Amino acid sequence: MIPTPAKLRISLQQPRHLIVSNSDSDTLSKHMRQLVQLRWMAVLGQLLTILVTHFSFGVELPLQKMFGVLAALVVFNGLYEISLRLGRRIHALEIFVGLLVDMGTLTFQLHLSGGATNPFVFLYVLQVGLAAVLMAAPLAWALLAISTLCFLWLAETAHSLNLPLDYHLGIESFYVQGMFICLVLNAALLVIFVNRITRTQRDRDARLAELRRRAAEEEHILRMGLLASGAAHELGTPLATIDVILGDWKHMDALSADPDLVADMEEMKAQVRRCKAIVSGILMSAGETRGESSEETTVCEFFEDLIKDWQNTRKSQELHFENRFGEDVDIASDSVLKQTVCNLLDNALEASPMWVGLEVARDGDMLVVRVFDRGPGFSSKVYNRLGQPYQSTKGRPGSGLGLFLVFNVTRTLGGEVQARNLAEGGAEVVLKLPLDALLLKED
Repeated sequence: MIPTPAKLRISLQQPRHLIVSNSDSDTLSKHMRQLVQLRWMAVLGQLLTILVTHFSFGVELPLQKMFGVLAALVVFNGLYEISLRLGRRIHALEIFVGLLVDMGTLTFQLHLSGGATNPFVFLYVLQVGLAAVLMAAPLAWALLAISTLCFLWLAETAHSLNLPLDYHLGIESFYVQGMFICLVLNAALLVIFVNRITRTQRDRDARLAELRRRAAEEEHILRMGLLASGAAHELGTPLATIDVILGDWKHMDALSADPDLVADMEEMKAQVRRCKAIVSGILMSAGETRGESSEETTVCEFFEDLIKDWQNTRKSQELHFENRFGEDVDIASDSVLKQTVCNLLDNALEASPMWVGLEVARDGDMLVVRVFDRGPGFSSKVYNRLGQPYQSTKGRPGSGLGLFLVFNVTRTLGGEVQARNLAEGGAEVVLKLPLDALLLKED
């Protein structure tokens, strides 16, 4: 089992309802930000329309009242702009309220400038269209009903514009020009913002799918951890018994007189010690008292000890180690990180028993660990599904978990894993881990 150690204060799993909630909140914030942008465009458009209509077309408009409505919309939108910059959480009902304010502002402006006879009355269609995309069906239908009531109210109460009945002039007619501008504006804004909203929804769906996949993988790790912890408890007693028996055999004259048997017993005791160390590491990672807690070390010391332990327990013809880290940095000496790197070395050793390479470097505030070999490289089938459990060419039951655990531990630490086949032969796996995540922190 390779859960994240308590000392590093990182949780492997996030409750699913929080995942969905956070994703929904981000999506609502993006929608609200797009509405704020659209509202600024509406403010500018209304200002230009009022000025051009009043001063260029010679249509008398109540400028003081219309500018007052526009100023209120500016204040309302400015408050939302500030709240979004401060990172305030947006609720679904606020989208409805925002569109309702936009509809009310449009209604008052139309009431002051011709009511239902104003060609820009068709901007109601834009707001109802956005509601249909952004909100649940009941709220969208509610806005449609409100816009219908607003139109009927305008038709009954507002005074028509004092424009000549020159529809026969075609595009030279002021009214036809207004309808043309309104049509183009409606269509352009619908295309722009519906595409943005659709893209946001697609990003949200992809993000949710990725989070669900990670949650499933982490549940898989939890199940493996429970099995590993139980197996570690069960193996403790037989390993201790074997160790005692080997110690007794070492003192028996009939056995100690044979050098070959003595060498075999020493090798067996070394392998038993390795098994006990593995069991102890599993229990420590699972939070049991048998393991030792994380201790402070440095990057260079950590990898020197790791290489020494790995070479003592593996049969590798050559391990090429290159330290390019530079100035040393204090980190936590933790079995999780050690096991992660050892998994990569073990995979490289199986692919290339004669030669394995390990390189440690630093890239800004990132620790870069590069493991490479001279084996056949990743097959296309395995390479395309790296990081998923049981993806291996070894053909053994349960194989393929090493890289799966490496990917999950690295991701949990805030790092990334890169893998590729080398042009000269062999494969390379690169871990990039933030040094901040490896520091030893007090509980």
